[in-house]
Amino acid sequence: MFDIDAIRNDFPILRQKIYNKPLIYFDNAATTQKPQCVIDKLVEVYTTYNANIHRGVHYLSNKATDETEKARKVVQLFLHAPYSHEIIFTRGATEAINLVAQSFGEKFIHRGDEIIVSEMEHHSNLVPWQLVAERQGARIVKWPFNQNGELEISVLKPLITEKTRLIAVNHVSNSLGTINPVKEIIDLAHQHEVAVLVDGAQAVQHIKVDVQQLGCDFYVFSGHKIYGPTGIGVVYGKEKWLNGMPPYQGGGEMIENVSFEKTTFNQLPFKFEAGTPNYADTIAMAEAIKYVSAIGLENIAAYEKELLNYAEEKLRSLPGIEFYGTAHEKTSVISFNLHGAHPFDVGTLLDKMGIAVRTGTHCTEPVMQHFGIPGTVRASFAFYNTKKEVDGLYLGLQKVVQMLA
Repeated sequence: MFDIDAIRNDFPILRQKIYNKPLIYFDNAATTQKPQCVIDKLVEVYTTYNANIHRGVHYLSNKATDETEKARKVVQLFLHAPYSHEIIFTRGATEAINLVAQSFGEKFIHRGDEIIVSEMEHHSNLVPWQLVAERQGARIVKWPFNQNGELEISVLKPLITEKTRLIAVNHVSNSLGTINPVKEIIDLAHQHEVAVLVDGAQAVQHIKVDVQQLGCDFYVFSGHKIYGPTGIGVVYGKEKWLNGMPPYQGGGEMIENVSFEKTTFNQLPFKFEAGTPNYADTIAMAEAIKYVSAIGLENIAAYEKELLNYAEEKLRSLPGIEFYGTAHEKTSVISFNLHGAHPFDVGTLLDKMGIAVRTGTHCTEPVMQHFGIPGTVRASFAFYNTKKEVDGLYLGLQKVVQMLA
């Protein structure tokens, strides 16, 4: 069911050496590597039917348009969204959140209103809401997490008031790996007629997502974290919200009619897709989604869980190691520090051994402030990683401990 050798063979970058050592890539939460089929799809677009989509009457434009709209359908089915026009293409999860924040905020958030944002959010799911709050005269309400890195529903309940308009929360924490109870969050929010935006940038590559089952109002993710290209992302939004929200940007394609007196706007989804779209990466992202779907999210989740358990057990024996994010439900992310060692130094030394990890705050400074630390070392795993590579990380960290002793 899960042929790791065949899977690794699909990713050409994994065959190279770094500093004359086999590459061990544990920076998957930042970006994932690309299978050959995704690379081939990009080449195919640019070499056989590259043309600006929509409105074209010639073959290349029609072909590119058809493939782009097929990609939208792929995303719709992947998220189990009711309609393909509820799928909006953006430059990534960051722009996706900014789109919702600015457009939803302009229409539905007013002076005195409140926006609940969890303490573990990536900056891209905090700063846009701060900008909206400042512009609209609203207030950000922090939903803190516990020492295990878990959000508790009992803490959320008293935060929701008649002033609450939206809750912004990640499905999976990029710095802690926590899988949040988004279904419970959404159900509670909807009891109070509060909208919910879920940041799924760290979820869709690890666990199966069904937006209808979750009931979320908005769900966003990035292509480059699910083995697709950079510069492409997705907003799923419920039709009722998207129809009521003003356009995020003005330009070509998002219009119906333009005059100097008045402009009327296009129907969904094009109302939110101004300008020449990133059609090549859209089509390649769909290829990545099909690749992951063929392997099976359930198979990926089971394999990555086994890898995470193995890594946690292995690293736990290292002297002076401290873990951050010990939630009962989590994906394949380990954040840690070694006693007396700065994360940057640990990451730099590991790099010389061919081991790629991420160090710093991971764009979650409030998380680091919660724990009173400058940052962490983060090892994040994908389904192409192996226990042998985890052993390599363990041996590398042993050397680091000795060097920095």
